[in-house]
Formats: sequence, structure tokens, C-alpha cells
Amino acid sequence: MIQENTLIGMSCNSSMTRVNVSSVGQAQRVPVHLMPCDIEHNGPAQVSQYLTATTKDCKLEKMVSFRGRGLKGQELSCPQGYTGLVLKETNKPGSDQEDRTVKVSSVFDKLTYWNLETPPNSDDTVVMAMDWPELAKAIHGPVEG
Repeated sequence: MIQENTLIGMSCNSSMTRVNVSSVGQAQRVPVHLMPCDIEHNGPAQVSQYLTATTKDCKLEKMVSFRGRGLKGQELSCPQGYTGLVLKETNKPGSDQEDRTVKVSSVFDKLTYWNLETPPNSDDTVVMAMDWPELAKAIHGPVEG
């Protein structure tokens, strides 16, 4: 039986992932940074203390140095009608075969997307993903004529 306010998704190994969407109402709106690296930390971080971006004149491009590496970023808005979710696992499974349950820990309507050395551009998968809902609507919407 599926509980109310629960979304279920299938992962590649046939286990189920349950998202408790009832936690969206209590979720705090937070700034989100998508970094081009793995950071072995799960949880809140004092990002503004360590990652202060400078903005170039007349451009939407941001620049920072993170652990000695230059990063260039751009603020991307979620597609109209969409809200980004930051999910937190509520009970960690013992293996990849076990079902997972996650809750919404925070929400966002824009994120800063960072690349190493080069600024984000329209060929980046994250940038293209933000355009997909509008494109999908045009492709799959009713045909006028």
C-alpha cells in the first residue's frame, strides 16, 4: 500500500525509492551550488564563508577559487512551474538491493552551476536540462493547425 504524499521511483537495480513529499511544506528555501567535483560530506555547510563569488561586469558569469582551482559559474533558474528539491535519506539501506526512503530537506528555485576553468554554456547537460520542460511541451503538446 502506498501512503498519501509519497512518490515512488524505480532505480536501476529494481529496488524502490520512496520520496516523502509531505515534507515540502516545511522545507526551507536555500541557496544551492552544483560543484564539478565529489565532496565527501553530506549535510549543511557554511558555503558563504568559503565560497564567495565575484561577478564579471556585464555578464552573468561568476568566478571563485575552490581549493586552489578556478571555477566559473552561472546562476540557473528552475524551469517555470518547477521547484528544485534537496533530498535527504531518512533510513540508510544496508545494500543497493534494499528500498530507500528520502524526505525533502530543502527547496530551491535557482542554483549556481560551476565548471572547472570554463564558464557554463548551452552545451552543458545541466543547462540543457533546465530547457527540457519547455522543449518537451513543444514536442509533445497539441499540434495547432
